[in-house]
Amino acid sequence: MADPITSRSRRGVSPPASDDDGARSRALPRWHYLVALVAGAANTLSFAPTPHGGWLQLAIFVFFFAWLTRSTGWKSAALTGGAFGFGNFMTGVWWLYVSMHYYGGMPAPLAGTALVLFSLYLAVYPALAAGAWSFCAGHARNGAADERAPFSPTWHGALAFASAWAVSEWLRGTVFTGFPWLATGYAQVDGPFAGFAPVVGVYGVGWMLALTAALIVQALLPLMPSRPSSRAHESRHAIANAGMTGATGRAAPRRAASIAVPAGVALALIVIGLLLPLVRWTTPANAALSVRLLQGNVKQEMKFEEAGTRAAIDEYQQMITSKPADLIVTPETAIPVLAQQLPPNFAAAIRQFSDSTGSAILFGAIGGTITPEGQVVDYTNSLFGVTPGSHEIYRYDKHHLVPFGEFVPWGFRWFVNLMNIPLGDFFRGPPVQKPFMVHNQPVAVNICYEDIFGEEIARTLRENATPAGVLVNSTNLAWFGDTIALDQHLQIARMRSLETGRPMLRATNTGMTAAIDADGRVIGRLTPYTVGSLDVTVQGTSGNTPYVTSGNNTVLAVSALLLAFGFAFGPGIARRRNGGR
Repeated sequence: MADPITSRSRRGVSPPASDDDGARSRALPRWHYLVALVAGAANTLSFAPTPHGGWLQLAIFVFFFAWLTRSTGWKSAALTGGAFGFGNFMTGVWWLYVSMHYYGGMPAPLAGTALVLFSLYLAVYPALAAGAWSFCAGHARNGAADERAPFSPTWHGALAFASAWAVSEWLRGTVFTGFPWLATGYAQVDGPFAGFAPVVGVYGVGWMLALTAALIVQALLPLMPSRPSSRAHESRHAIANAGMTGATGRAAPRRAASIAVPAGVALALIVIGLLLPLVRWTTPANAALSVRLLQGNVKQEMKFEEAGTRAAIDEYQQMITSKPADLIVTPETAIPVLAQQLPPNFAAAIRQFSDSTGSAILFGAIGGTITPEGQVVDYTNSLFGVTPGSHEIYRYDKHHLVPFGEFVPWGFRWFVNLMNIPLGDFFRGPPVQKPFMVHNQPVAVNICYEDIFGEEIARTLRENATPAGVLVNSTNLAWFGDTIALDQHLQIARMRSLETGRPMLRATNTGMTAAIDADGRVIGRLTPYTVGSLDVTVQGTSGNTPYVTSGNNTVLAVSALLLAFGFAFGPGIARRRNGGR
């Protein structure tokens, strides 16, 4: 492909004479980073509730990678990636302000500051990805001492970008218990790369998107206009390297190949992603289940008050016993009391209803252990299951707890004390717990945002002696109000169905209560902030997708190998391509 467009021709300004990397990074105008921030904010539009936002996301990432190629050093690349990430997270998780201020009681200035600081922390990961890419891509120079060129999109650079992006998102979803919300792949549940989800998971989907975007930029770069002085320099460079007058004649085929090959690979990845959903990784298993998903719409500010607790228990007792089904599911902590302190009339009504109708019931309550001295210890956020004809109570204890809401990170007790959130310290359940049996169908349950950790759900299916055929998520998103958090969480649940090849059922307090089939399609949902039950029939499945079998190991192993190659050989390859020959 053609030599990279020089910084002089790309920006219309003369670069500084200093070879210091920091000086070159500062040479980029400030509006460069402002544009990256705006692009990150626009990327939020590719996530739910935007329909088919995956295509919009591809266009945004093409622009973002092209913008990265303007950087002249790892510092400017990292700042560009960080600005993109900050814009994305500030606009994508602003609903955290609602939970901290309106429901947590934190003063507005402190809640706003906390949101900004948290977004800055999250932006560290795309900054890390961009910086790592710049090292692997190498300083793509024209070979002229008086010119500074931005990085040039290359094959090893495109693979390094995809790998660095995937690894950084995995780190964001792992470090400090992880926060993988807005992982790139989630926007692709209706996009061109959704078919890769059961093969490589959400991080692998992001890897495919980033690689495709980089290859499109690599194909488009030779078509971009450049200043005459730059074209003259490129011509001299090509003739000097060729050492013969016929170099110009052979430059045209090389230029055509530099456009056609990456464009063809990018197109092939898109086509494969569109065709992969035709592959069936799991098969129907056991009888279909009739399901009722309950949405009580209990106001968050009343939920833990005495009057609100009594009202919630009465409401859910009436909703549970109003109509039978194979499986009835309530939201997280729908019964906001300790399980041992359930009102006798509620417990008796649920047991009698289950035995007489053959309905299995999952309800959210608070678990705990009562010591011989009568003290309650080891509180848990739990789901309890009642099955017809059995006096054994099923129990699932939430394993992946929410920082600040369900446990207090070390050194942050003062922060939690600024909010009025009850029950801030829970005990963790084991990472793999037995499924809840509904007739002969095993059901794997998870609570709240546990369903944003795809590797943990895959592990539950992979390591359980009786792998579940249906997934159930019980949650309470009332903490975040009527915001885009509801749509985003539903989109995340759809990705879990794609990854595992299993239906996902969601019972929420205020929304989105929904049923998702094994292909990630929403087959029913309730209007948020209404009281009701969603009646659906779901078919469980059996078998493991490649992602369930290997988890994130595949994308991490490939990414680590490519990044190691890039760090070791990328700069040398770039030097040989751009004047070192």
